[in-house]
Formats: sequence, C-alpha cells, structure tokens
Amino acid sequence: MIPTDRIVHWLSELIQIPSVGPENAGPRAGVPGEAAMVEALERWLGAFGADVNTEEVEPGRYNLYAVLEGSSDRWQAVDVHTDTVGVETMTIDPFTPFIRDGRIYGRGATDDKASLAIVLAAFEQLQNQSKPPPHNLLLCASAIEETGCKGAPVFANWLDRKSIRPDELLVAEPTLCAPVYGHKGSGGIEITVKGVAAHTSIPEEGKNAISAAAELILALGAEHVRLRSLEPTTEVGTASLTVSLIRGGEARNIVPPTCTLSVDRRVVPGEDPDEVARALERFAAQTCSQPITVSALSRIPAFYQPPGTAWQKRLADWSGQPPGVVPYGTNAFAYPGSASEVIVFGPGSIDDAHRDDESIAIHELERAAHVYERWWQLPKA
Repeated sequence: MIPTDRIVHWLSELIQIPSVGPENAGPRAGVPGEAAMVEALERWLGAFGADVNTEEVEPGRYNLYAVLEGSSDRWQAVDVHTDTVGVETMTIDPFTPFIRDGRIYGRGATDDKASLAIVLAAFEQLQNQSKPPPHNLLLCASAIEETGCKGAPVFANWLDRKSIRPDELLVAEPTLCAPVYGHKGSGGIEITVKGVAAHTSIPEEGKNAISAAAELILALGAEHVRLRSLEPTTEVGTASLTVSLIRGGEARNIVPPTCTLSVDRRVVPGEDPDEVARALERFAAQTCSQPITVSALSRIPAFYQPPGTAWQKRLADWSGQPPGVVPYGTNAFAYPGSASEVIVFGPGSIDDAHRDDESIAIHELERAAHVYERWWQLPKA
C-alpha cells in the first residue's frame, strides 16, 4: 500500500515549490515557471531509481520524463502537469501548506500536485522492492498546461521518437476519482473592434469602438443560446461561447478608437477548433458594424473515447465512481494517437481548483492511491 503519511509529505513538499506560470505571475508568485519543480523532481525521482530526462517546451520551461522499467513490455503512463495558476488573490499563504479538518491547503493542492504526490510516494515505495514492477511505468511531468496545454504535444512527439506506445495513459486532473473519457476543447479568438477617436464633446465626429463592441457582445450572446439549443452528439454535451475579457478606451473625454474582446468558444467532439475559430471570425465580421481584426487564442480539440472499455470499468470498480465526462479541457486531447487508451483521472474536485483557499481532502488522496495500487499492482506493505 502507498502510505498516506508519505503522500501528505510529498504534497507538502510540492506545495512549497512555487510553479506559477509566467502568464499568471505577480508579486506573490516567487520565481515564475516550473524550473524549480523540475529540478526537485529530477533529484527525487533519480534517487528512486528512475531514468529521468527533460525536454524544453519553451525557453526555460521543461517537461520531465521518468521511467521505471518493468518485467513486461507493457507501458503504463501518467501525465501530471507541474504549473499552477496565479496566487495574487489567495486568502492563505499559497506556498505554506497546512492541514485543517482533514484537508491540505495550498496552491496546487488539488490542481495538480495531489496526483504528483501520489506518483512520488508510489515510486518511493517501489525503490525498496527487490523486483521490478510488473509493467514499465512512465511519468511525464508536463509544462504549460494552464495556459494552452503546450507540454502535452511535446510529450506525444517524445513517445513517437522513442517508439513507445503506452497501453494505458492516465491524464491526472481532479475528477473526484471518476474515470473521465470525454471533455470539451476550445477554439477562441481575440477580436479588436476599430473605431475613430474624437473629442467626446463632438462624439459624432468619431466612431465609438466600445459601442460597436457592445452590439457585437449581444450578438455573441445570442450565438451562445443557439449553440446550447443544438442536439448534442455525445455525452460531452453542446458547445458554448463566452466573452471573457474586454478592454478599450483611452480617456474619459476621448471617443474610444479600439475595443478588444476575448471570446472563449468551447468545442465538442467532432468539431475542428480551427474551423470553429474561422467561423467565429466570419460571424464577428458580418455582425459588427465597424471593422475588426482577429487573432487566435489557444485551439485545443475536444477529447472523447467511447465508454464501456475494460480499463474504464476497472478504474470505476477500484474508485467506486462511475465513468463520465467533464466540461473543462485537459492534456488528454494530445494523446489518442499516442496510446492505446487514454483516461482523465485524479483526486479532488475541479470546484476546489484555482480557488483562493485551494485545498484537497486527505480521504481523496487515499482513494486515488488505492486506484494506483491496483493499477500498478504495487506490493502490499
């Protein structure tokens, strides 16, 4: 069995290492990025006997791969991301873990350091075993998940270069220990509405970009309602559309010459994110009363595998949670061609991820650890 106290130990160690993505970093974030986390993992996993390598995803940001060779030719892999969202609004010290009422608090406690702590405790346990694990075990500690899932395609390419095709690849995310076989993707865009500046005492001499953007926002809202009315083609449900950011104007006495909107468009299985983004651009150009320019945001396909596989059933039996789908995106989109089967799974609830007082229940760690014990056929204590 994986000892609970060792999982708690490793989760506490991980929380203390800041790994806020640079895009979300502020004065409280410490040194941005995953570098300190990767350095610590390289040291710990190497001490556990794993073959450890790193690969640059973007300058200064790395995936880490750790392999424990097994006694068969089967591969069981885990992708768990190392970056976190920002900490500037947190109501607790983000990097000083503490336990209260059976929960561990700190940034990343749920998303995604809990699963990484379980893997570390499992590798630690295997270190003292006199024989190799039944199958090859592979950990990818992936970079840049929170802002575009950029580490996952790099890992997929690494698997291809190494001629490794995992029989089972688990993408670690908080699912309350339910095996997830489908989720949405994204195909958003950023729209800049162009106007003409003028003094607000003579607004008719200008063209108000904010006013035109407001009309466009209403049209986008109607498009969201239309998307929600469509018949879903899978259990993942229908697409959605949200205007999530807006910025515009230069001064209170200037007719605004520009206004920029960020539009988040969630895509469902069967939709091409690139085509969705192009269609959204056409819709905005036809709807807006003033000229626009458009730039792409992250484009991530939906993930879907048919329900009812043997691995899904085993995971559900071990966890006590039925297989299902979720609305949020994960790294799983990158792997259907890289592994025989892909599942999203992990302890904790997405409702607790990214919170200002992020935490996870210790009993969730224990439930997930039980699944890993059965999946990896770990020795009993």
